[in-house]
Amino acid sequence: MSDLYEALSPELTAFIAQQRMFFVATAAADGRVNLSPKGHDSLKVTGPNTLVWQNLTGSGNETAAHLRDTNRMTLMWCSFEGSPQILRVYGTAETIHAHHPLWDECAAVIPATVGTRQFFRVRFDLVQTSCGYAVPLMDYQGDREILRKWAVKRGASGIREYWEEKNQVGLDGQPTGIFGE
Repeated sequence: MSDLYEALSPELTAFIAQQRMFFVATAAADGRVNLSPKGHDSLKVTGPNTLVWQNLTGSGNETAAHLRDTNRMTLMWCSFEGSPQILRVYGTAETIHAHHPLWDECAAVIPATVGTRQFFRVRFDLVQTSCGYAVPLMDYQGDREILRKWAVKRGASGIREYWEEKNQVGLDGQPTGIFGE
């Protein structure tokens, strides 16, 4: 019930564009596996084997910490509306913080906001589809705007303070590189 591909087809790229959320999984060599749901219009496919994902400030920064240790990432989309389908891409990612020379290039793909913590440029070499027959049908009601409003209220200096307090290391103590270290 699953199929493997080396790259995204135009049909799979369209499927990604239609989904309102995705999941990202990373793991360091040791420690916890991280799996996070992501939403908003924060991901763009940039080629058959590449995409850019804008990561907003949140309570943890596990993805960045894990990638510094073990550069591997899986992203997954599943259809909650219409025809059932699950899509996964497997690959590696480059973490692009505000001090990185590629920040402006990523921000041209997805405009940065006050809450943008980093971008991830993902390169994948394996694409897998599967049926999704057991994924429930759900009705979309809208994006939650709480995180964006929180970031605007804090402002740039408040976000930086939050990063200093909460986003410099992952749960298992690995550095995230948020300030260029």
